[in-house]
Amino acid sequence: MTDPPGLPRADATRARLMEAAISAFAEKGFHGTTTRDIATAAGMSSAALYVHHKSKEELLYLISRTGHEKTLRMVREAIASADDPTGSLRRVIHDFAVHHARGHTGARIVNYELAALSPEHLTEIREIRHLISQEIRDLVDRGVAAGAFDAPDPRAAAVALLSLGIDIARWYSDDGDWSPEDVAERYVQIALRIVGAR
Repeated sequence: MTDPPGLPRADATRARLMEAAISAFAEKGFHGTTTRDIATAAGMSSAALYVHHKSKEELLYLISRTGHEKTLRMVREAIASADDPTGSLRRVIHDFAVHHARGHTGARIVNYELAALSPEHLTEIREIRHLISQEIRDLVDRGVAAGAFDAPDPRAAAVALLSLGIDIARWYSDDGDWSPEDVAERYVQIALRIVGAR
């Protein structure tokens, strides 16, 4: 494994360790992965891993925080990209689906290994997840208030929208029949039906 280009050496090494951790966690799960597995995949010794990270859990936390922060930015940008709730919903569901399909390995770790985080780190990640959920809830509420959506239970609709996208990471395969764009197009149509878009 080579260092990512254009980064200072220490940052490149940390990036390489994170990439190796994603691969190892995806293959064996967090609890089945050792620090030796991660170090070996990164082409370094176990001792070298501890120069850059305190623990395996810290690597999981950094992967999770980076993934959630990226998702929050993406959701906010997608929602802001249109003036009407329907246009915003189309864009956010499209981008959310593509993001989870293209990055399905990392997204699977980010979404399904939360229980392995320390209580402090889990609290921080839950706060970011709450912000993502709130953005979607606010969008659905705006659509209902504007008469663009007919969702009797906007909160349940928002939960369903997020669950659809997150679950892509569990089943998506690069070798499957659908491209990330195919998934996104189908999910946009499903999302519009969930909110009762007019």
